[in-house]
Formats: sequence, structure tokens, C-alpha cells
Amino acid sequence: MSEPLLSARGLRSGYGAVEVLRGIDLDVHGGEIVALLGSNGAGKTTFNNTVSGIVPVRGGTLRFEGRDISRVGSREVVARGLIHVPEGRRIFPNLSVLENLELGSFARARAHRATNLERVFALFPRLRERSAQLAGTLSGGEQQMLAIGRGLMGEPRLLILDEPSLGLSPLLVEELFGLIAQLHAQGLAILLVEQNVAQSLAIAQRACVLENGAIRFAGSSRELLATDRLRQAYLGA
Repeated sequence: MSEPLLSARGLRSGYGAVEVLRGIDLDVHGGEIVALLGSNGAGKTTFNNTVSGIVPVRGGTLRFEGRDISRVGSREVVARGLIHVPEGRRIFPNLSVLENLELGSFARARAHRATNLERVFALFPRLRERSAQLAGTLSGGEQQMLAIGRGLMGEPRLLILDEPSLGLSPLLVEELFGLIAQLHAQGLAILLVEQNVAQSLAIAQRACVLENGAIRFAGSSRELLATDRLRQAYLGA
């Protein structure tokens, strides 16, 4: 198999005196969806923020496209094509939909802004209809579309989606996961960080389960679905 797009080996990080990640090994290859699963407090968001250069690496190695990014800041991480759509959407409510999208190409792909904007509007026609509307007036589902669209404006090589289904209705969750599958079919590598285990395993090629800052299960989605302990803990089966 080719070299991973993203590779973490023995990755450790945390906040102050608290070590949250305790030696994470995780790979994402080009063109695949990897699901990172776990309950609240497992360390999923800390992992995302460490990979994105927001939380410093305390130990281990972190490589993206074969290059060490352990000491690279968040803006440089984005410039290299590793783009994180954070939990909670983090849109700018007092800016318009269009202005939010344009900010997505500030650090990367600025020259392709018009082309990428059309691509986002093709994926999310509702954003085109609301392009002049203040982002804070959108529904929760529309705000999630905007957050993902803003990420796509930077032409990601790897897109990290942090709890994208959080707070959405079941119908919108189905729509969201269909969109993620569509992006994957277009060749985009995705690290999907979710509590929605069943939906995530349905579209991911591989998955890892994070518990107390360490990987407890890892394998193909089919292998994880066949693991009794995983099914009992996360699927109630």
C-alpha cells in the first residue's frame, strides 16, 4: 500500500498538566474514509485539534504527505491541504454566506475561488439561494452545509469532519452522510469523527475507536461491526 496521506505514530497531546492523547497510531490513505469513533471525552476533538496544529504535539510523530507536521502551525497545516471542519460549525454569524465561503480560500486556493465557489453551490444549492443572507440566520442544517462548503473552498487533500451530524434531525443526518459519500466518490480523503457509529461504519472503509485517549479497536468497518464488544458498547446489539 502507498504511503499514508496522514500518519500519526505514538501521538501524545493534551492541555496543561492533563495528557489527553496517550500514544495514538492512526493512518488515513488517499481516497478513503476513516471513521474515528468514541464517546464524549474520549479525545476525538483533541486529536483533530492536534493534527490541525491548534493543540501542540507533546510526543510521537505526525506526518502529512510524508512531511513532518508535528511543529507546524495551524495556518501552515491548512496551506498544505489538511482542512478541519470543527465541531459546532464555527461559522461567522454576522457575515454573509458568501463572505463565509470566501474566507475558506484565504490561506489556500485563492486563485481558484470562483471555480470552487461554483462547486460548493452545485453541492449545496440552498447556499446559492442564501448567499447574501447573514450566516447566523441559517438553520442548523444550512449552517453545517456552510461549514463544510467553507472547508471545500480550500481544495482539501484531506478533510476532517468533526461531529458533522451533531444536533441535526434524522432526515438531515441521512442527507449529510449521503453528501459525505458523494465527496468520497469524487476522490476526497476524509477523516470522519463521529458519535453516530452505525452511519459512520456504513460509509467508511476503515474505523478506529478511541477510549480514554487511546485506540481500543481498529480495522475495516466490517471487522468492527463483527466485534461483539463494539456492538454492545456502541450499537446496543
